[in-house]
Amino acid sequence: MKVDLYNGKGEKTEESITLPKEIFEVALNADLVHQVMVTLMANKRQVSAHTKNRGEVRGGGKKPWRQKGTGRARHGSSRSPIWVGGGVTHGPRNERIFEKDLPKKMRRKALFMVLSEKAKNDSLIVLENFISEDGKTKEVAKILKKLPSNGNTVLVALPKYDKKTTLSARNIAKTKIDDARNLNVLDLLNSKYLLLTKDSIKTIEETFIK
Repeated sequence: MKVDLYNGKGEKTEESITLPKEIFEVALNADLVHQVMVTLMANKRQVSAHTKNRGEVRGGGKKPWRQKGTGRARHGSSRSPIWVGGGVTHGPRNERIFEKDLPKKMRRKALFMVLSEKAKNDSLIVLENFISEDGKTKEVAKILKKLPSNGNTVLVALPKYDKKTTLSARNIAKTKIDDARNLNVLDLLNSKYLLLTKDSIKTIEETFIK
């Protein structure tokens, strides 16, 4: 599959680039993509809600009243769940584990499927290079404005970490920037467009195939 090639200024060149078919020409299996997406979302989930049971609530060590002879119901602790200020029964606990695991081959296959759909639907933009020499946000925003992704969410995948470029692009609205080796299904689905460089494609090949 061939796609248009843009220069470092965001202008379309007369050249085109051929994408590796083992990555960008994979048939879609929606069920697999959904399964991987759910797994990634579950693994990112942070369990913060936590309630105390009757053994963790402070106090309640003394028996409220004697067992017999008062005419009232028997109780052993004022921190029982049926008392005000007592523990919580069946409340959320931070020991819960939501993490899921999937074989590496399934995760990579789903990644290639989403990349293929990006290329198929003209949501993939390839640049000769994407480096901010001055590290200014204004400079990067000017480049992105010239591209087809203008006004839409875009994921920029760099061939390797570049501090200046990362800092210059991270504050631009609807723009997420990361290394190509960290590409995943969830980030791709959350972005309308994917922006790669020629070297980023090589990084993807080296990371996920070789």
